[in-house]
Amino acid sequence: MTPKEIESWLETEESKEVGQKDGNDESIGHKSGQKIIDILQKKQDKYSDDDVSHMKKVISYVHRHSAQKPAKDIEHSRWLYSLKNWGHDPLK
Repeated sequence: MTPKEIESWLETEESKEVGQKDGNDESIGHKSGQKIIDILQKKQDKYSDDDVSHMKKVISYVHRHSAQKPAKDIEHSRWLYSLKNWGHDPLK
């Protein structure tokens, strides 16, 4: 997903309704989406160690979560919504 696509997605109610929360109103995945936008808007030579570490975490999450694909109604699933929060749209 592009930074603009992620940003638009994160504004939806579906995006805000899914994910594990760590004591805040915002889920971990939603926060990750915000961070992914910031990283993708940087030039690659400006990535910090924290940026690289976060993107490795994103790749791990997407790989793990993709393996849990539901059998039906993918387009309206919490599974899809969570993946999109992490910057990945498996329907694209």
